[in-house]
Amino acid sequence: MSLLDLHLLGSPVLREASAPVAAVDDEVRRFVADLFETMHAAKGVGLAANQVGVARRIAVVDAEGERLVLINPRILASQGKETGEEGCLSIPDYYADVTRPEQVTVEALDEQGQRWEKTLTGLPARAVQHEIDHLDGILFLDHLSLLKRKRMLAKYKKEHADDPSFIKPVATVAPEKG
Repeated sequence: MSLLDLHLLGSPVLREASAPVAAVDDEVRRFVADLFETMHAAKGVGLAANQVGVARRIAVVDAEGERLVLINPRILASQGKETGEEGCLSIPDYYADVTRPEQVTVEALDEQGQRWEKTLTGLPARAVQHEIDHLDGILFLDHLSLLKRKRMLAKYKKEHADDPSFIKPVATVAPEKG
């Protein structure tokens, strides 16, 4: 397994619609393991392939006891509405309230290529929706009002004006002593 570099706001791959995975093989399984390792090292609860520069329909989620591999995911049903704070590893240190369905039924393949279906609520449901958005080239800030989105983008661009790179290495986390 290895840590992958994160692509940040402005990287064109974040706006690409991801291509479906034709077959789940050893290369896809290694990539899924790398996504989990990168997500955990970056202290996230979800990570999509686009966020590491790969426009393929693969994402992972690990939230509130739900450890999910999402290969070619799609939402089959949703209900309710819930507003909650979201952030994104590709837009570090920025958070905003986003309204999404409170419950979703998702279908995907796992790392063995087996189809699964599950109904989710709470943070796992929010994280799955967030990651599927990534696979469709949508960022959480796209769910904000025009005014909030413009303010956030202006602040982000101002704070990152001296950083022309859209790539951020993820550092390994040293084990805590104690």
